[in-house]
Amino acid sequence: MKYRLRIFNTLLFIAAVCVTSPVLVAEDAEREQLQTGDLMPSFVLKDYQGNSFDSSKLDSDKATIVVFFGVECPLVKFYVPKLADLVKNNRDTLQIIGLNSNRQDSITEITKFASDLKVNCPLLKDPANRIADAFGASRTPEVFLFNSNQELVYQGAIDDQFTYGKQKFKASKSYLADAVEAIKNQRSPKIPKTETDGCIIGRILPQDKDSKSTVTYANQISRILNERCVNCHRDGEAAPFSLTDYDEVVGWAGMIDEVVKDQRMPPWHANPKHGKFKNDPTLSIEQKKLISDWVKAGAPLGDKDDLPTPPEFTEGWRIGEPDVVFQVTKKPYSIPAGGVLPYEYFQVKTNFKEDKWVQAAEVRIGNRAVVHHVVVVVSRRGVRPVHGEIGSEWLTAAAPGSKPLILSDGLAKVIPAGATLVFQVHYTPIGTPQTDLSSVGFKFVDKDRVRKIVGTKQVSARELKIPAWDDSYEVSASRKMRQDALMLAMFPHMHWRGKSFKYTAKYPDGRSEVLLDVPNYDFNWQNGYEFEQPKLLPRGTEILCEAVFDNSAKNFANPDPSKPVTWGDQTYEEMMIGYFDMVLPEQDLQNRLSEQQEP
Repeated sequence: MKYRLRIFNTLLFIAAVCVTSPVLVAEDAEREQLQTGDLMPSFVLKDYQGNSFDSSKLDSDKATIVVFFGVECPLVKFYVPKLADLVKNNRDTLQIIGLNSNRQDSITEITKFASDLKVNCPLLKDPANRIADAFGASRTPEVFLFNSNQELVYQGAIDDQFTYGKQKFKASKSYLADAVEAIKNQRSPKIPKTETDGCIIGRILPQDKDSKSTVTYANQISRILNERCVNCHRDGEAAPFSLTDYDEVVGWAGMIDEVVKDQRMPPWHANPKHGKFKNDPTLSIEQKKLISDWVKAGAPLGDKDDLPTPPEFTEGWRIGEPDVVFQVTKKPYSIPAGGVLPYEYFQVKTNFKEDKWVQAAEVRIGNRAVVHHVVVVVSRRGVRPVHGEIGSEWLTAAAPGSKPLILSDGLAKVIPAGATLVFQVHYTPIGTPQTDLSSVGFKFVDKDRVRKIVGTKQVSARELKIPAWDDSYEVSASRKMRQDALMLAMFPHMHWRGKSFKYTAKYPDGRSEVLLDVPNYDFNWQNGYEFEQPKLLPRGTEILCEAVFDNSAKNFANPDPSKPVTWGDQTYEEMMIGYFDMVLPEQDLQNRLSEQQEP
């Protein structure tokens, strides 16, 4: 996560470097690119420490990797350890240079990037992206491999392990490493060029002074971002970069336009034909057009007086200041550099002397680089039941795309006196030793304000056996409601082979209604879907959950399509669970109505 340390000596550094005039727009796909056999363009730049670097001084006996990087691009961070290992294993024949051409990346931030990731190769700042233009580079991390004669032999991706929001267990094609091996053996690489997935370089954008466009950051774009994006895209939150000020946003303009057009952002996967959800972040057609027009116009700032008042957030918490916080462990937990780790389970005693009524709960992940998810449940072993409970242990969770638990007035989950919290944590090594200290915060409400207790139920199919190579394996499971219920929200859950998920209500009168259809399930975005109005499920209603799995080679994230897959906690195993939050429509704790049987 980036720390915005805007120190004005950055301006002094840039002033000391030769800056050319603005050039091409970031989305320009026609930019001229180096071709195989072309010589490396010569350049003199300064590194993040202020030292001058002259490309003509490179070791003429070694091949050279030039990699374009951005300090906040997630794919760059994944690939830094791989590049370091490749150079280390070929230290006698290979050297590497990092070029940063992003207008939004300051020298201070590059310095922190180098320190955090332990980068010891030259990291050079490319003001006004003139060297990126000379290379024809468009994304990070894009690599250019030159032989000892400084002739281009390979350009493109490092390998095929990572793409937008997805990853394989390991790469199946090692483009750069294969190219390095080829030139060591005085051969030409079999694959001299590939497409690069990654973040668009944040170029200086030319603005048409004669343009009559009225779309500006100050007047329209900032409002769209405040409404749909900055809840996550701000300092200290899950998103990899902040979108709270123009200097940062303008560097991401091309990328914003791309992910909006591709519907990768804002992340939402529900079929709009079924259900109305109050947490739907989808942009309107008009908002998408405003973003596109703004980028085409050069992403102008506009009149600063038009800027809206920034939204207010509680520092570090999306639910506001918690009443109590529990850490997963007393001391930071150590995660090794590599390997596949089983889920960790940590028990934490609450020591509550009385029942606690939870209206909001939020997991704060300590190290987002290595924590995939955290689930918090209540262990009721040895504690008395609470009046009005409907048999739910699930409290809250944090996973990519998930939001904190925030319940409406009159609703609460309950933690019984003396209960123990159980944290399930999924750690994923990233190539270097790490530590984590995650936590959960709760906001409580007085018991006399609680009318209904929220429970989390599930429909699941645990007898899974997904055949090898099957790209459309169908699984279903159902549950009948033993009593009237109000469904508040749904949370479909599968792992890497999950392809689609659907909830259908089959009512006692013979009617059927699709409650939620997720035609393109994405394990990397664990969305919950909250009804605009609670859905009444009369007694006898059957909740049918239908899932489809893709265990074929067409599934990018599939670690091994040749093996059948069964139920298991690990992401290379599978699950099929349709969670849903519900309350009893007639329950009113303040009137002490007679208890009803569990649905």
